[in-house]
Amino acid sequence: MRLLIQPGDGLEPLIAAVKRAQQRIEIVIFRFDDAALEQALVAAAERGVKVSALIAFTNHGGEKNLRKLETRFLAKGITVARTADDLERYHGKMVIVDGHELHLLSYNYTHLDVDKSRSFGIITTNRALVQEASRLFECDCARQSYSAGCSRFVVSPINARRELAEFIRGAGKQLLIYDVELADAAMVRLIEERARAGVAVRIIGTFCGKTKTADPLVAHKLAPLRLHTRLMVRDHRRIFLGSQSLRRTELDARREIGVIVDDLKAAAAIEKVFDQDWEQSASEKPAAIPELSGRKALKKVAKAISKNLPPAHALADAIREEFVQQTNGRVDRRAVESAVKGAVKEAVKDAVKKAVSTVVDEAIKDDSHADDNRGSEQRPGAHRRRAAGAGGNRSHAESRR
Repeated sequence: MRLLIQPGDGLEPLIAAVKRAQQRIEIVIFRFDDAALEQALVAAAERGVKVSALIAFTNHGGEKNLRKLETRFLAKGITVARTADDLERYHGKMVIVDGHELHLLSYNYTHLDVDKSRSFGIITTNRALVQEASRLFECDCARQSYSAGCSRFVVSPINARRELAEFIRGAGKQLLIYDVELADAAMVRLIEERARAGVAVRIIGTFCGKTKTADPLVAHKLAPLRLHTRLMVRDHRRIFLGSQSLRRTELDARREIGVIVDDLKAAAAIEKVFDQDWEQSASEKPAAIPELSGRKALKKVAKAISKNLPPAHALADAIREEFVQQTNGRVDRRAVESAVKGAVKEAVKDAVKKAVSTVVDEAIKDDSHADDNRGSEQRPGAHRRRAAGAGGNRSHAESRR
């Protein structure tokens, strides 16, 4: 097994594997903007390698790029399949080369993820993992149901919740976690239980728990890099690496792919990077949160909540699918109302958390812009320099998963 660390290793190991492929390449794509990798895939197809791409039906703000990529691939003889739309999102990232080498990644094939974000990947020739990855690829390309056949191959929403809960429960001494948003209530409780049992837990990312331990769990937001990986190291040996955060949507409603492996050398390398990130992030001073008038803050919160709550038709579809299937069409209105009330309460709480985060981020950004403007009054020509550089940055949507 080989561990990949970003920034650092880049896409060169993957490109090299594509170049030496002799029979077939299977690649799952959520985001893609790397010209060198695209050229390597095209060249493989031109020399007779069967190249198959499973491309997400959607991503946030990048659908046009995905459809253009499909067109370019098809024109070069690459087989293209599009993921089904029965899940909220298809977010996995993996490549299988010649049926015996699996590249399982927590980063996309993009400059942002590879060069500007902390992320990890692994290359493995473990037969069970490679075979299971190939079976998942075939099922999802054909839009057929997939059932888990290997406990160490972690797939949402099939077995991820069960396997990751067992991973956490098994921690006896130490648990290191990189997670963009650790918010699932059941997972939070498990982590808190491990901490109360004496396990040394450290988290880099966002932790949404309210701990009752004597020493509350601490989560550092990664700085100065962007955090994109989802990874856990247990007791200096066992590693989970994948695309799923420990939050309900990514465990239960999206296609996410990960693996669990045992490797002392790789675990030690990850721990070294984690310690560096931990120290660096701990030394960063949090940005000051400016005061907002009550009326303005409430308006922003209400607006953000309305964006995050599901539309009525989506809620109706979910109710219909879940209850009609479980009751064979005999749905009791009061039973449905009672059950849905609790679920909606949880959804609203999640939406409120997102809304508050949105308001704070906007407020900080507004305050930062104000500081920049004040500073420009003291620096002749600063306004002209900013104007000349406007439009050079990628959109905010492109910076998301």
